[in-house]
Amino acid sequence: MQNILEQLEQRRKIARLGGGQARIDRQHKKGKLTARERIDLLVDRGSFEEFDMFVEHKCVDFGMAEQKIPGDGVVTGWGTVNGRIIYLFAKDFTVFGGSLSETHAKKIQKVQDMALRNRAPIIGLFDAGGARIQEGVAALGGYGEVFKRNVQASGVIPQISLIMGPCAGGDVYSPAMTDFIFMVKDTSYMFVTGPDVVKTVTNETVTAEQLGGASIHAVKSSVVDVAFENDVEALLQLRRFIDFLPASNVQAAPTLPVIDSPNRLDNALDTLVPENPNHPYDMKELIYSVVDDKDFFEIQPSHAPNIIIGYGRIEGKTVGFVANQPLALAGVLDSNASRKAARFIRFCDCFNIPIVSFVDVPGFLPGTDQEYGGLIKHGAKLLFAYAEATVPLVTVITRKAYGGAYDVMSSKHIGGDVNYAWPSAEIAVMGAKGAIEIIFRKDIGDAEKIKAKIADYEERFCSPFVAAERGYIDDVIMPHSTRRRIANALKSLIHKSVETPWRKHDNIPL
Repeated sequence: MQNILEQLEQRRKIARLGGGQARIDRQHKKGKLTARERIDLLVDRGSFEEFDMFVEHKCVDFGMAEQKIPGDGVVTGWGTVNGRIIYLFAKDFTVFGGSLSETHAKKIQKVQDMALRNRAPIIGLFDAGGARIQEGVAALGGYGEVFKRNVQASGVIPQISLIMGPCAGGDVYSPAMTDFIFMVKDTSYMFVTGPDVVKTVTNETVTAEQLGGASIHAVKSSVVDVAFENDVEALLQLRRFIDFLPASNVQAAPTLPVIDSPNRLDNALDTLVPENPNHPYDMKELIYSVVDDKDFFEIQPSHAPNIIIGYGRIEGKTVGFVANQPLALAGVLDSNASRKAARFIRFCDCFNIPIVSFVDVPGFLPGTDQEYGGLIKHGAKLLFAYAEATVPLVTVITRKAYGGAYDVMSSKHIGGDVNYAWPSAEIAVMGAKGAIEIIFRKDIGDAEKIKAKIADYEERFCSPFVAAERGYIDDVIMPHSTRRRIANALKSLIHKSVETPWRKHDNIPL
């Protein structure tokens, strides 16, 4: 028996080495951790249970029969993060560059199936070079099976991808169908076709970083939700992020202990909005004031900064925040901001996370670039997302809420449950100056007359009390009491239930 135990330990030792010490050293020289080192940082110490450590590929072509390494380039299993079960797989770049074979894919499929059956989140750590060329269509078939499971799990369990090295070809589509994608700066990249293929086909000369680095995907393409500085920061922040999410669509997100009173007042908010309506202010100050212990996890901070999305807690419970940001483009809604917020809202709705919206929006961004780029359809995505949401919706208008953007931003008319306004709120079709210049265009030459009419318009139409008189605003609140009023509103909506007509699925304007 001792012999057998020693053989087992020796086989495990070989499997844990992956592609060998020399390749592990090369991984470290690039500033990257190995697959198992990453898992050790992500999960609670000693909690990881590995599956299929000894699995090997079945390929015999191109000399592959003599090149077999236990595990076949991916480490799979389950563990806990802060005591909560997660399933995961981590691509091992030291084994065949982490490339996907039929067997490699089956390992991933197994943990995907287990995560779905057991209603637990699944996390993928990517560091790989795409399909294993020697296996041809067998590898491609493996990708298809993984993709199908991504779709089946969508809206049922959270799916998170962390890109920690190369991620090319078929490997990019599985992350693209997950709920959140994080990247590591400088050492990771994502693209469908690499720089060499781009050069051959389009004659463009581009580096991997310029084509698909974190700086591109976090800012321009919006493929990535957050880019982190290195492997360690990414994994530690991922641990923090998981705590905001429920395990599945039938479970609540964890409620954390908190000493921050829901009745806390913040008098600084009474002076947050400038006297001049054209002066900006930082909406994040309001978010940090409202959430427990100023703990806010922002999503896509570098893309479409004119809208803010992310997670915080109120009374220990997870809340999704959507807020116009006056510091960027005056908080206007454009195509990018609309898509960014719409996807976030839909995730919150899938997983029963209440949504708080802070509104200061002068309208939709005008111009040919936006119109030609499909602003109408993209704006409709945001409208659709809010209107179909059945989770508690609490809205606070801090300043401008003009035109169709007022309707879109979780107004009472499209399903907002509790809608508040600050005394500084201006709810109207448009700003007073623009409205008067249209209504009284024949008097534009008379400056005094126009000035008087602007003042009259502001008093009659830009005040929150006009909307409050019609019941479109539930109350005009003091800014310093915003946290208390939101906490009470969320309490009142805790058992919200909405009956919707039967349908196979909706048809959001993609």
